[in-house]
Amino acid sequence: MQDKKNSSSQLSRRKFLGTAAIAATGALVPSVFSYGGNSKSLNGMTNLSNPIPNSKFAGVQIGAITYSFRDLKGGLEATLNACIEAGLSSVELMGTGVEDYLGAPKNPVQRRPTPDNPFTDEENRAISQYNNELKEWRKTNGTIGAYTQLRKKFNDAGVNIHIYKWTAGETEEELDYSFKVAKALGAIGITAELNEKNARILGPAAKNNGMVAILHNHYQYAEPGFDVDKLLSYSSANRLNFDAGHYFGSTGLNPVDFIRKYHDRISSIHLKDKTRPDNATQKNTNQVWGQGETPIAEVLHLIGDQKLPIYCDIELEYPVAQWSTSVKEVKTCKEFCRQILI
Repeated sequence: MQDKKNSSSQLSRRKFLGTAAIAATGALVPSVFSYGGNSKSLNGMTNLSNPIPNSKFAGVQIGAITYSFRDLKGGLEATLNACIEAGLSSVELMGTGVEDYLGAPKNPVQRRPTPDNPFTDEENRAISQYNNELKEWRKTNGTIGAYTQLRKKFNDAGVNIHIYKWTAGETEEELDYSFKVAKALGAIGITAELNEKNARILGPAAKNNGMVAILHNHYQYAEPGFDVDKLLSYSSANRLNFDAGHYFGSTGLNPVDFIRKYHDRISSIHLKDKTRPDNATQKNTNQVWGQGETPIAEVLHLIGDQKLPIYCDIELEYPVAQWSTSVKEVKTCKEFCRQILI
């Protein structure tokens, strides 16, 4: 087993970038959406040549958080197209723009207030009316059905939604609605930042809906006195969206040890390549995969060897070169994972 891990690590550092570059610069698959059983490209032409994405390798489900495609224009359809082109069969879907896509009322006031320029009385009335209309829209009988149809659109294209990153608000009613939406999308739960408040309020709402609340870390584990056990104890439905890159980059500790300890409370892992916090040149800095110090190969081997039911999601955070795109880079990162696992 040790020889396997060493050879995979060597591949990731020395040989991968050249072979992955070939895959990333090849012709991208056609832009296809499937809805109601009909496969159509963005220009409306029927296209039967698009392969169904499959990014599960050696039993490990590789996906991405759709935040990785934040530079794209075109909303949700552009995001789905990016998932298909990158060859992803499962994603953590960011909820930004989803309600707009499904026809929710739009806020007529698009600016943020400042102390020097607060909302006018007219703007406050417009916002109040918008909030009432949005609340009614969410209550309509067809709203959850719209999310079910959106799930079908993704699934027909070969893309599953395993986590939804969005909530309608923080009240009990809003959280209950949020988890119902996530369930309609086919997700196992909702993810939000790892903190005391979210651990307290999301867990009970998740449990009531037979789902999980998946809490995501940035640099919390490097904070003195941070107690993840306490946050997990607030609900049996609380889980972790463990960002292995942020953990390594901020603490310098091996994320593999953390995963071994908390594997039964981890639903998903965010993958990225970063430098150590004590790196002499760049401390805790995102790198092109294979050029950083995060033990990505060790993490993936642990998940695969132990057959842990944990989603492993690419989060593209290093700067994308002008000659490349976020889609090509995510595709390259997926290939990086594939070569480690096969």
